[in-house]
Amino acid sequence: MAPTLTDVAKRANVALSTASRAFSAPNRLGPQTLRKVLTVAQELGYESPVARTAEPITDAGTATVAVVVPDIANPVFGAFVKAAQGEGWRRGQTVVLADTDFDPDHEREVLTHLREQADGLIVCSPRLDADEVLDICGRTPAVLVNRETAGTDCVLADAAEGMRQAVEYLAALGHRRIAYVQGMQRSWSNAQRVKLIRAEAGRAGLALTLQGWQSETVAGGTAAAAGVLASGASAVIAHNDLVALGVISGARALGVSVPEDLSVIGVDDIPFAEVSQPSLTSISVPMVRAGALGLELLGKVIGGERQTPRTLRLPTQLIVRGSTGAARVRPAGAGATAGRAASGAAAGGAGS
Repeated sequence: MAPTLTDVAKRANVALSTASRAFSAPNRLGPQTLRKVLTVAQELGYESPVARTAEPITDAGTATVAVVVPDIANPVFGAFVKAAQGEGWRRGQTVVLADTDFDPDHEREVLTHLREQADGLIVCSPRLDADEVLDICGRTPAVLVNRETAGTDCVLADAAEGMRQAVEYLAALGHRRIAYVQGMQRSWSNAQRVKLIRAEAGRAGLALTLQGWQSETVAGGTAAAAGVLASGASAVIAHNDLVALGVISGARALGVSVPEDLSVIGVDDIPFAEVSQPSLTSISVPMVRAGALGLELLGKVIGGERQTPRTLRLPTQLIVRGSTGAARVRPAGAGATAGRAASGAAAGGAGS
């Protein structure tokens, strides 16, 4: 039997009238109470039959939406913002942008400021914990992208399928030892990818070496290259395409050819991946779709179409290009020699 509003009220330990307001007049509830009711509704699978008659929070056609990203210089976030702006323009909404530079303290300040200025917030790949993000947003509706939590709409680029394809592809090419270059310590996406690659490598019978946290930039990948080579891995998956391009550059500086000696896979499939030399094999992440979908979900909340929060997962897939090839056994000691040659550079260039 489908859950009822009474079930939601009982589980959330609130009055039935309070649970009803969460869907018919959410602006009349405090943010913590509203989130508690919506979280329970989401967990129970309750859908409100009055969602489309709810009182609008504001005129969705004239709303101002703030999009918060950690690094607008990263092409994947640039594509996300462009898609969000395009969807906002189509809806007649004003879209403003904030870049937090991967800094949790700056992110906290930005969200605190924008919650008073905007009618809704889209927070992409936040560095803060999801609960803190929603606490800061308060009454201002928010959609989280690449961060999963209950009580609000979330859009996720689900890396599971793409990572499975990548690891299986490397195994099919004869690679038996692979490495993963991590992103930054506070990256939720990085933590998810570590779990996935551990599981997939174990399933495929591959030895896996995890490299330390790096800045999610070309420089971060360049700094990680020596450690990758010293590990003896014949293939590496990097946290994102920028890191992967840095690994290729660092490997070349150490006299290692890609893909002849080392296969490299990135994540994101940015435009540069196709034109790099060699072209970069990458796990394609649908951030353009995520940008448009985030605006669409937020618009429904702003316009009074309050629905039980949803987590939408967008699939990823492997795009094979020239940076991967069949495994080739290196001459004895080649990886260790390369690692020793650049050990000083790796120690000094590690990202935050």
